[in-house]
Amino acid sequence: MRIRKFTESDYQNLYDTISDPDVMSYIEPPYSAEKTKAFLFKAGLCDNPQIFAAENDEGNYVGYVIYHDYDNHNIEIGWLLKRSEWGKGYAKKLTNMMIEQAKLEEKSVIIECSPEQLITKYIITVSKTE
Repeated sequence: MRIRKFTESDYQNLYDTISDPDVMSYIEPPYSAEKTKAFLFKAGLCDNPQIFAAENDEGNYVGYVIYHDYDNHNIEIGWLLKRSEWGKGYAKKLTNMMIEQAKLEEKSVIIECSPEQLITKYIITVSKTE
């Protein structure tokens, strides 16, 4: 797994992810093409990105992660994966990577999710928390 900065060429992959009603079911309504482009520029291509592209070991885009300061002591982390990438263990791997990075920064992590997101709750409990 690899987490990297977004590029403009990631637009279609991002759109494919956040325009999918299943992916967005616990978050907000699916994004339009225009809203996706604005989100990419505002959150991914800015000076201090809040989201980063996630790739599998073969270098294929699988989704994105949320990683940014929540406050002075905490990092907010999260992820959205393309539906075709669900069930492959990527969310747990990405969560562990972000927890390790936060530890290097001597910060704790915060993950916000809907109470109905049972899979997210499970991933949080089986990820590194020590």
